[in-house]
Amino acid sequence: MKKPWIIWIASTLLLAAALHVAFMFVYPYILMNAAMDRLSANGQRENIWTHAPRMTETARLIVRPSPDLAYSSCVYDLSDGPVRISVQPWGDYMSLSLFGANTDNYFTLNDRRMPQSGAVVILRTAGQALTDEQRAAAFEVVDSPSARGIALVRRLAPSPERFAEAEAARVQEECRALSAE
Repeated sequence: MKKPWIIWIASTLLLAAALHVAFMFVYPYILMNAAMDRLSANGQRENIWTHAPRMTETARLIVRPSPDLAYSSCVYDLSDGPVRISVQPWGDYMSLSLFGANTDNYFTLNDRRMPQSGAVVILRTAGQALTDEQRAAAFEVVDSPSARGIALVRRLAPSPERFAEAEAARVQEECRALSAE
């Protein structure tokens, strides 16, 4: 006959392991939903760029932001169809990073791969159709692993003058649903 304390210990360890695995799977989604809500003003600013002011030592909207970078973010929502993301060229370091609903960075385009005229990325979920014109206008078509996520552009802008140049470039960029055309 088994002793009751052995069953209790085994049950407790099994429950702890199950809770740990569940937490590790769910936590990234909780974290990303909170970030998307904060960046999109609780869903009021989806599929549109939001440009952060110049970073200082007190800025904390993005974890440990660099004061040398100009940040732009777009919470995208693909539930009504694909989204067009355009980025302007930059003569220094820059990147466009796409993050899924589980915090995974699934696509990055940086200044080394960026065409000199800038780039248009069409973002869609698998199964969302594109016209031939939309496909032809895109530098790249990217399949998102989730219907919602975050697009983040970072540009090296270490001085007030370079930050002003970044401002001029980023106001020309788009993050918008193709259905809005």
